[in-house]
Amino acid sequence: MFPIYDVIVVGAGHAGCEAAHAAASMGSKVLLCTMNMNTIAQMSCNPAMGGVAKGQIVREIDALGGLSGIIADKSMIQFRMLNRSKGPAMWSPRSQNDRMKFAEEWRLALEQTPNVDFWQEMITGLVVKNGDIKGVRTSIGLEIQAKSVVLTNGTFLNGLIHIGEKQFGGGRTGEAAARGITEQLVELGFESGRMKTGTPPRVDGRSLDYSKMEVQHGDENPEKFSYSDQTTPLKEQRTCWITYTNKDVHSTLEEGFDRSPMFNGRIQGLGPRYCPSIEDKINRFAERDRHQIFVEPEGWNTVEMYINGFSTSLPEDVQYKAIRKITGFENAKMFRPGYAIEYDYFPPTQLKLTLETQLIENLYFAGQINGTTGYEEAACQGLIAGINASLKAQEKDPFLLKRSDAYIGVLIDDLINKGTEEPYRMFTSRAEFRLLLRQDNADLRLTQQGFDIGLATDERLAKMNTKKEETAKLINDLKQKKFSPESINKGLENSGTAAIKEKITAEKLLKRPQIGLQLLKTFNPEINEYLSKYPAEVLEQAEIQIKYDSYIEKEQQMVDKLSGMENFKIPVKFDYLAIPALSSEGKQKLTKIRPETMGQASRISGVTPADLSIITVYLGR
Repeated sequence: MFPIYDVIVVGAGHAGCEAAHAAASMGSKVLLCTMNMNTIAQMSCNPAMGGVAKGQIVREIDALGGLSGIIADKSMIQFRMLNRSKGPAMWSPRSQNDRMKFAEEWRLALEQTPNVDFWQEMITGLVVKNGDIKGVRTSIGLEIQAKSVVLTNGTFLNGLIHIGEKQFGGGRTGEAAARGITEQLVELGFESGRMKTGTPPRVDGRSLDYSKMEVQHGDENPEKFSYSDQTTPLKEQRTCWITYTNKDVHSTLEEGFDRSPMFNGRIQGLGPRYCPSIEDKINRFAERDRHQIFVEPEGWNTVEMYINGFSTSLPEDVQYKAIRKITGFENAKMFRPGYAIEYDYFPPTQLKLTLETQLIENLYFAGQINGTTGYEEAACQGLIAGINASLKAQEKDPFLLKRSDAYIGVLIDDLINKGTEEPYRMFTSRAEFRLLLRQDNADLRLTQQGFDIGLATDERLAKMNTKKEETAKLINDLKQKKFSPESINKGLENSGTAAIKEKITAEKLLKRPQIGLQLLKTFNPEINEYLSKYPAEVLEQAEIQIKYDSYIEKEQQMVDKLSGMENFKIPVKFDYLAIPALSSEGKQKLTKIRPETMGQASRISGVTPADLSIITVYLGR
């Protein structure tokens, strides 16, 4: 009934979709297994993509040839570039999306991807022989053979939903939990744990009073995620709103604390530190008398509203009573209550940097099964797992991204070397080279690599190379172009910056914080005519590279300095236990994680500089 697949992907969330698309686009025969074909790429929580650091990840996925950026663009209802008031390392694209259109676009894209087959059924087990994956087993007893398997189970592994004192099995509201896989993996020697996440209630937008809320518009000139020409920026956007909780809301919520599964011990798993439930917020930050609430539409035409900032697992009657005390929500009608969900995960220190497991060959984990939270974090792991599963099936070298290459590299390196005991979320502060890893240059950093492995298209590479060449030409011209005092002093004074006494190059002018290329256009008709020939992304790229040239160079020097350790390979079967001088913790951690390079070993918690020196000596022998 089934052929032998190169890659079977279990789960069709954000990680599963990217894994299936990547592997199939690279020439592998792929089977995507899901319990429900109608919930492929479901936005289980917030109907939004990107945000701080997450937007950089979406851009990186797109640059490599993944689909999250294109799908986000096609289903977008609002776009905002966050942190514009800060430096370019902090700029982060974010979109509000149409939940139903997002899922529809993903399904259509996968159906139109050659080499992708679908199977709707619960996967209850894996077929493993002599430490190697051979396929999967379904709930009706079918065995489907494959060279590799990617598990992207999300919150479905033994998922348990909590609403007040009620609890019931489920991977999402209205959908069954997946059983069997955790138990088998534990039998095979894997360590597992429990994590928790949550979602807010949804309300009827017709019952809200928006006149009492702050309006949150999208950007005046919206951009998009994808570097490709397959999508265009929005011409029309939907509005979001901001309101706040108050003391009455908090006291009403506190009335239900005795029935809260968070406070009475029924929830055992740790929840996301940076996206706490509303009851957790008012408990931990008791000194605050209000918390921000974002009111976000679920799509272009629906009246359903997502109440961002009000995630909760309190009893539904308490939720309803409290939500009606929020400003503008006095007559709110609830569509469904919020809930918490506990699920199984597997500490990611059990993986290789390719996301292949150490215990079972050709078995890959991606997404929340690795302890992460967020669509973007899941999608990029799915992409990397799908790429590496495909490469291994084709007997090619693995694909790895370093911390200095991409936020994706930072995320995977953090997971493998540090592990996580709470849902991991990406932030710009996690990336030590964030000035190099900006959202505006993801294509320049990664498209060539995506093309080299057979994922990014010829068109993508050509577009990136054109941008690169035009940027270099513009920077060179700006270094040559000189302005006389009489031609621009008036414009400089009007801009609040010092006039010049002798000729100055455009490049030196751009070093001034008050001066940008768009402003420079207004100073001189000739420069305006010249600059208008370039697309906005080239102008932006040139300006950033000129303004931050010395800082970028300093970060690059640091990367070059550390690259020696990253290129210093450690044999796969290196016996750390045979080195008496290593610290006990060092032996334990190194044996468990099995770092592939000295650079990776240096980032493992508990491995000391002395341990690294000793290993270097032994490897030198």
